[in-house]
Amino acid sequence: MNLENITLISFGYFEQELLEMILGDVEREFSLPVKTREGHLDLSEFYDSSRRQYDGNRLIHEIEARFASDTEKTLGLFNVDLFIPILTYIFGQAFLGGRSGIASIYRLSNERYGIKSDDQLFIERIRKEVIHELGHTFGLIHCRNTACVMRSSTYVEDIDQKGAKLCSDCKAKLRIE
Repeated sequence: MNLENITLISFGYFEQELLEMILGDVEREFSLPVKTREGHLDLSEFYDSSRRQYDGNRLIHEIEARFASDTEKTLGLFNVDLFIPILTYIFGQAFLGGRSGIASIYRLSNERYGIKSDDQLFIERIRKEVIHELGHTFGLIHCRNTACVMRSSTYVEDIDQKGAKLCSDCKAKLRIE
């Protein structure tokens, strides 16, 4: 696969300024230009009323079918509560070594947990989640290095404790300097 770029597609309302704050870091981690654009989906089709959440498995397959291409890595960005059947919620998911993934900012703000707003922390969490899910599309699995962005994150505190960059081992797997 000869990649030309990474595309972040926002579904729903996202401040362009928010996305621009993370673009440079994503470009640096993967040594590819990053584009953003808006996408449109009827999210009601993915809503599970019994869980009051959105089905991440169905959503990622829709992104793959309608928005992914062989010349780029595509990440759909949402602001809805995602789940997969075996987990209460997810921050995102991606096809390992594939073309696409999804991430949601829904559970990344302090306000969701009754804590005072912190815009810098919110942006840092988004940055980490985007890089993490894109890492999976490049074939990276969860890393044991506690500072690596590819470390697994079950809770938002896990995101806060890890770094925003790939560790040297993960970079070596991508041949990124």
